[in-house]
Amino acid sequence: MSKLQELIQQYCPDGVEYKNLGELGEFYGGLSGKSKDDFKNGNAKFITYMNVYSNLRLNLNVEERVRIGENERQRTIEYGDVLFTGSSETPDECGFSSVLCDKTNEKLYLNSFSFGFRFNDKDLFNPEFTKYLFRSDELRKQISRTASGVTRFNVSKEKMKRVTIPIPPLPVQDEIVKILDRFAEYA
Repeated sequence: MSKLQELIQQYCPDGVEYKNLGELGEFYGGLSGKSKDDFKNGNAKFITYMNVYSNLRLNLNVEERVRIGENERQRTIEYGDVLFTGSSETPDECGFSSVLCDKTNEKLYLNSFSFGFRFNDKDLFNPEFTKYLFRSDELRKQISRTASGVTRFNVSKEKMKRVTIPIPPLPVQDEIVKILDRFAEYA
């Protein structure tokens, strides 16, 4: 029996619990009310659509900046947040995810063409696990079904609330991460 099988037997012998995203947290939008000039000589980092689309784990080594006023109210990205691309030319490319897996004191802002999801219980998931979970085939199928459109497809946050995810115990999540990280080394 593998270590993963042993952990599943030990921590969830009756199976893993599943819940809808709407029960587990809140969706939020990216930057709002910004003009082209706000992206010239900015004072804060922002995460682009392509950063979210291209990376399981958010790349924080970015040069993109946006001007954020001292009293301006914009949502910042927090450790463990799952970020999604909001639209694409095909439904299969909508809702690609990236996760903030690194703790940082630096304020990060999200591009307006993307949106985020924040878990209510920060201790429920290992962000290293969610980076794989939200790119899994099963979740990609569910997420692509939330998109609608004709020439451009947009993800519905209301439909995203009904996406169902497994909630394995943390020791099971950690073992899955170890296994998938080893596979990723060979890719």
